[in-house]
Amino acid sequence: MNYIIVSLPVRNLWQSSVGYFTALAVALALPLAHGSFAQEQDPSEATVKVLQSDEASFNPDTVERLLKQGDEAVAAEDLETARRNYDDARGAARALAGFYRDLSGAFRGLDARVPREMDTKGRRSITLQAEANLRLAALYRRLQQPEVAVPLLVDVIKLMTVTNPLGARAYQQLVELGFAETLYQGPGGSAG
Repeated sequence: MNYIIVSLPVRNLWQSSVGYFTALAVALALPLAHGSFAQEQDPSEATVKVLQSDEASFNPDTVERLLKQGDEAVAAEDLETARRNYDDARGAARALAGFYRDLSGAFRGLDARVPREMDTKGRRSITLQAEANLRLAALYRRLQQPEVAVPLLVDVIKLMTVTNPLGARAYQQLVELGFAETLYQGPGGSAG
């Protein structure tokens, strides 16, 4: 295979760098476009689903692992690590829920199986986000920062509704903090 090397006059370092990287990108893309580096894959071979593996960093299992690591950090009194783990779990769960929602919408009316799968995964991600919020709120309460816990607890209620046990627990904590005064006694709530 022959490569063409283009020599351009150097005006400044930036322009030469851009030219170099552009030429490098083109030189690498050409063989790929012609299949020189492509490998034939047998569709009958079992494919590895990277995002479903235990080592993957972007799936609901990872969120659960982060929550567990946060719980372990709390037990070890390493509250900063716990906060970081809970916050990472919260962010990952929120992103996953958004992606699942977007995919569900993209396939609505085309193939009912895909939206059904994405909706199920999205609900799991939303539940994990609510759990991360509750744990993070409990951590902030422990650190005597209830003003940081309140928005997290309100978010749990928005995500799960107060009729869900997680939402009811969040509302109960808002009452305990004095942010709300009326006890919720409906479905999922406490009686006293």
